[in-house]
Amino acid sequence: MAKGFGRPPMGKKGGMGGMGGLNMDMIKQAQKMQQDMEHLQAELMEKEYSATAGGGVVTASVNGKHILTKLEIDPEAVDPDDVEMLQDMVLAAVNEANRIAADDMSDNMNKITGGLNLPF
Repeated sequence: MAKGFGRPPMGKKGGMGGMGGLNMDMIKQAQKMQQDMEHLQAELMEKEYSATAGGGVVTASVNGKHILTKLEIDPEAVDPDDVEMLQDMVLAAVNEANRIAADDMSDNMNKITGGLNLPF
């Protein structure tokens, strides 16, 4: 065996020096990050996100779970001869509200993770 290989240097306890404390700090930071993320996720699930389409004649609201919670349609937007236009406006408003919700979640998670590329 090479001189000193596999043994701590003379006069030192353990071969890692202060690394044990560093690992504990990292673990504590990771645990705090996880707690912060869980709290934020619960908070974001309760938020409501709204978007409009057709110049404001259709308003859709979704919650953080991306569930449609409210749909408002201006009666003037209801044209029996053009139901397809109304359908398109509803879809556009719902999809935009869901995009806003997803962006808000992503932005808030990035604040906690410091921009780490985590899968959520």
